[in-house]
Amino acid sequence: METINIHYIFKFPDQREEKIDLHLNPQTLDLINEIPEKLPSWTKLEFHQCPNCSLTIQTHPNCPLAVHLVKPFSIFDNLLSYETIRVDIITNQRISFKDISAQKGMSSIMGLIMATSGCPHMGFFKPMARFHLPLATSEETVYRAVSMYLLAQYFLHINGDPVDLELKGLKKIYSNIQLINRAMFERLRAISNKDVSINALVILDAHAQTVPLDIDDSLQEIRSLFTPYFLQAEEYKHDEKEET
Repeated sequence: METINIHYIFKFPDQREEKIDLHLNPQTLDLINEIPEKLPSWTKLEFHQCPNCSLTIQTHPNCPLAVHLVKPFSIFDNLLSYETIRVDIITNQRISFKDISAQKGMSSIMGLIMATSGCPHMGFFKPMARFHLPLATSEETVYRAVSMYLLAQYFLHINGDPVDLELKGLKKIYSNIQLINRAMFERLRAISNKDVSINALVILDAHAQTVPLDIDDSLQEIRSLFTPYFLQAEEYKHDEKEET
């Protein structure tokens, strides 16, 4: 299987252009980008370590999430959050592009890196990273997250494992993500006042907080889209009655 490549190209107001190439292992969906030889101290695992972290200093002296964010943070250094930039995202399937604020551009690639960084809690979002949808709206994020989680329940069912159709596990996953976001925020705030990086993380954390709250309401709003399935279910019930 070929490596999955996702390319982010940022074009800044001063005509500067920066490219970040993300390479994913096609089987594990882990980032296989080269890590800088000299890592800043804020990437140490024990530096504002997440309270729910399951890693140890012996096996992971550096936070896998932090080390993969070193390059993006350096690219956006000295840029203001509200400045408009051009973002091109290139995958094997499509090209997406948009003029957006620097903080939104940063949050898009940051979310992708977080999911594939090797952080155990972030690993649940690898399927979404595999089918990356750049610059997704809140509604799209809810739909994709719930769809991903329910597909996981299908695979669990096929495997003979207990399943969760009430989405309690998904809400728990997002609760853990909030803890990670807050710890990462403390990392950044301790080293500098990097405007773009901090605000990009705030955007991601806002999603992590609102998605669990919006799941029930958002699903009710799109329930009507699945009317054909309800009609099909009624037909099955009718057919079963006739057979008995």
